[in-house]
Amino acid sequence: MREALTYDDVALVPQFNNIPSRTEPSLETWLTKKLKISIPILAANMDTVMSYEMADILIAQGSIPVFHRFTPFEEQMKWVQRYKDKTFISCGIQKLDETRKLLDLGALGVCIDVAHGHSDRMFRHIQELKKSHPDKEVIAGNVCTAMAYHDLVNAGADAVKVGVGPGAACTTRMVTGFGVPQFSAVSDCARIAEKLRVPLIADGGIRTSRDIVLALAAGASSVMIGKLFAMTKESAAQKRKSDKSPSGLEAKFRGQASEDFQNEFYGGLKAKTVAEGIDFWGPVTGSFEEMLAKFLGGIRSGMTYGGARNIKELQRKAEFVKVTNSYIFESKPRPD
Repeated sequence: MREALTYDDVALVPQFNNIPSRTEPSLETWLTKKLKISIPILAANMDTVMSYEMADILIAQGSIPVFHRFTPFEEQMKWVQRYKDKTFISCGIQKLDETRKLLDLGALGVCIDVAHGHSDRMFRHIQELKKSHPDKEVIAGNVCTAMAYHDLVNAGADAVKVGVGPGAACTTRMVTGFGVPQFSAVSDCARIAEKLRVPLIADGGIRTSRDIVLALAAGASSVMIGKLFAMTKESAAQKRKSDKSPSGLEAKFRGQASEDFQNEFYGGLKAKTVAEGIDFWGPVTGSFEEMLAKFLGGIRSGMTYGGARNIKELQRKAEFVKVTNSYIFESKPRPD
């Protein structure tokens, strides 16, 4: 039995720094084999996260919005027409013809979004899309092992989403017993990614800029964030007034495998299936743009501690140590 670690189980050792300013490091990275983005952050392609307003901010910052697939086809067409050559769409492993139509309208590529992406049906779907649209980029996921990453790349994926079970609304690990702690999942896949040169996206488990820096240093080219972004004013999440929230608002976040989501989009859970996610209300924390700025500032600060002018240098110089639970306690402010 081998050991596997979460972000809380590790820390980075500071490296020699000759970078004069925290504004100097470049955050440019590869989203896919052919596409670069200016910042290593994506908003999760979930129905309570991605909105037009959020997409505008991401594009202005040099990222690429990924629109979720659980919406009427006509609305997806409007999305692609509005953000032609600036957005990805999402699909499952069905409705191949609809996906091809959206790609024909001008989407940069597609994220094939499946809870357990290491499957023959996923391989075939990637191959079919690459056969008809070889010039479009395909992101495939989700997986959490090096073998699964390798197999998706062999099938034709231009980027791979890594993460099974670390999401804030996900209960897959508790329901099924399956899933690999996210830091180990990213670092295991990254060892293969370094050889195959196909970017991996660390999806789930991000709570602070610390987690982003750890994911990038472990080998991710970018990270995907859901719950934190859903709790901003610009998100697509349902909002309601609340005296408990400092902002006076609460937002509803839910997993795509939650009972709440299944009831709305599929008319309830199918026989012999069980929800693998939850829904909950949380305080709206403020502006998405402000949160994004704080994350980017935290990443740049982290890169100076790593003596890195770019993400590749951060990864090359990264030295990790395993820590105990006391590390997190010691690391937090203790005013009293």
